[in-house]
Amino acid sequence: MRSLLVSDPLTYLFSLDQFGIKFGLDNIETLVARLGHPERAFRSVHIAGTNGKGSVTAMVDAALRAAGHRTARYTSPHLVSITERFVIDGRPVTEEALAAAVSDVRDAIEGLRAEGALAVQPTFFEVATAAAFELFRRAGVEIAVLEVGLGGRLDATNVVSPDEVVATAITSIAFDHQRYLGSTLREIAFEKAGIIKRGVPLVLGPVEPEAKAAIEQVARERGADIVVASAGDCEGATIGLAGEHQRANAAVAVALLRVLDARGIRVPAQAVATGLAHPGWPGRLELRHLADGRDILLDAAHNPAGAAALASYLAADGAAPRPLVFAAMRDKDVAGMFAALLPAISHLVVTRASNARSADPDVLAREARSVAPALPIAIEPAIADALAVAWRASRRIVVAGSIFLLGDVIKLIDGS
Repeated sequence: MRSLLVSDPLTYLFSLDQFGIKFGLDNIETLVARLGHPERAFRSVHIAGTNGKGSVTAMVDAALRAAGHRTARYTSPHLVSITERFVIDGRPVTEEALAAAVSDVRDAIEGLRAEGALAVQPTFFEVATAAAFELFRRAGVEIAVLEVGLGGRLDATNVVSPDEVVATAITSIAFDHQRYLGSTLREIAFEKAGIIKRGVPLVLGPVEPEAKAAIEQVARERGADIVVASAGDCEGATIGLAGEHQRANAAVAVALLRVLDARGIRVPAQAVATGLAHPGWPGRLELRHLADGRDILLDAAHNPAGAAALASYLAADGAAPRPLVFAAMRDKDVAGMFAALLPAISHLVVTRASNARSADPDVLAREARSVAPALPIAIEPAIADALAVAWRASRRIVVAGSIFLLGDVIKLIDGS
């Protein structure tokens, strides 16, 4: 185990990756109590879902800002810089501000550990979440839009109280993270429904009947009204994020904003339109044109449902199939992603993201060959080489499979 005796707060924060994922609210409840409950200093909107929760978070945050509110946004993971996770008034916080917040959170942890009040070291996500709350309190934020990290019921963001939460939302339910959330849609839905707060309205996106029944059960038990998002709510609106699936996300955002407006947080129609049109959410069917005429489509699809949405977009594009540069984490349903994606591409180049959990490219290639034996497949562990191979096949390429891969690619093409 690496030592936690490091002086730099951000180095300390990243060192907590070694503790992996830990479900449960004991650590975060103890930690925010020691910090004086920063999460109670502002109102919150809490958003869960297998796919779409980040896009909805970005749309709602942008609309609230357009309405004149002082807002914050907490999302994960980040693409390039960790500061992307902590956004206040549309701008990521500075590294200096984040370091100061993390330093105070670390001091609180050390005190609690010395007293025996914390049985185990908090994880990266628990510390990041506590730091987010502290940053938002210091900035005098009026309302924060919080994206669940994983699941919902036992996610660190779920420490927020019904007294401060104005509305919750579940964008979608699909298979992902079954190791933690369960192997059926009902089990996964139950975990995500854990964010439902007593007496607080829930906005629900399109979900299968099995998932909807589980969510409705939890909502009834907690006296929470359900508002079902309707695609008609955003008919005719300009959606700044590409892909038909973003219309469903926009419908959830519109329904959420209407709930907020009804509960005293004013969001005029023009502000809603601005939020949908200009969410500021990169890596979601993001098309970048390079100076030499090549282009690259970046998409955060990292599970079968996301892969199906990307494949649908590529099919509707009408252009010739493109090569795909692909990496995925070891715990992902790669076969499910390949089943959706491989029929929509011309070549596959498998590589490895910089994240330690990235799957072996040889393993990915074997899985791909079992799904599409006739597809041209190349193995290039170095991302720069993978991009070069794809671009030799076409001047228009796709990158998908992992948000971590997208971050690595953005660093390369931006020269950072």
